[in-house]
Amino acid sequence: MVEDPVLSQPLRTQLLNLIAERSRAEELRARGLEPASSAIFVGPPGVGKTRAARWIANQLGMPLYSLDLTAVMSSRLGQSGANLRYALDFAKSTPSVLFLDEIDSIAKKRADPADVGELKRLVTIMLQELDEWPSSSLLLAATNHPELVDPALWRRFGAEVTFDMPTVDLVRTSIRRFLRDDLTQFEDYVETLSKVFEGRSFSDIERSVETMRKALTLGAGTPGEIVAEFVAGGASAMTRAERISFAVELAERTSLSQHQIARMTAVSRDTIRKHTKIASLGEN
Repeated sequence: MVEDPVLSQPLRTQLLNLIAERSRAEELRARGLEPASSAIFVGPPGVGKTRAARWIANQLGMPLYSLDLTAVMSSRLGQSGANLRYALDFAKSTPSVLFLDEIDSIAKKRADPADVGELKRLVTIMLQELDEWPSSSLLLAATNHPELVDPALWRRFGAEVTFDMPTVDLVRTSIRRFLRDDLTQFEDYVETLSKVFEGRSFSDIERSVETMRKALTLGAGTPGEIVAEFVAGGASAMTRAERISFAVELAERTSLSQHQIARMTAVSRDTIRKHTKIASLGEN
């Protein structure tokens, strides 16, 4: 069973619409419409593009094939194109979802003077394949660099789906999800961690949370000690002004004591009290 990914509501709606087109294809065809047979996912690394592709395939009850585009490249003239065609022919031979990550690595603008002829041939192959891709299968591509993708190829995709960096609410939701069975142990620190992880990708958050879970399992400390050590590591990279601001925010928005916050941020309790009082006066 593939786990439901953490998604913003607008993004979830886009993906559910894509799934609905596929699962209700006959209704569309009865009205002279065709379901999208391809889509391109756009967004920075670690925001859930691969996980979403896996989830879509599971929802559709189709196998997922993921093609490493660097594996098709060959130094032999024409061999890269042959490799690509072979992989694409295999994927469309049976109803399936094919996921091509980093599509820009083989689909760069053909007007790029720095590009080589072999890559231009790969773009041509992709153009042909997208035009002829069977409605029984779904081709999903992903890129971190949409500006590099050939415009003609871009227009061939049936849908464009944008993945953004997670909002604070989604960061909080993902922390709870990634903590899994250890959520009750770290419940008091979710708000603290959401502040630390703000601006980070889902994959970064998952990796860090797993590190903390391993530390707890191996007896490296209490949940509070593990979180304190993790937060201290992040705070050490901040300027003094940033650490003070972070400490005040923790004091105002979490249940941590000023002693705990001081230990985590290397900001004295007197400084925390002073700036918390200033912030309180400013609000009044």
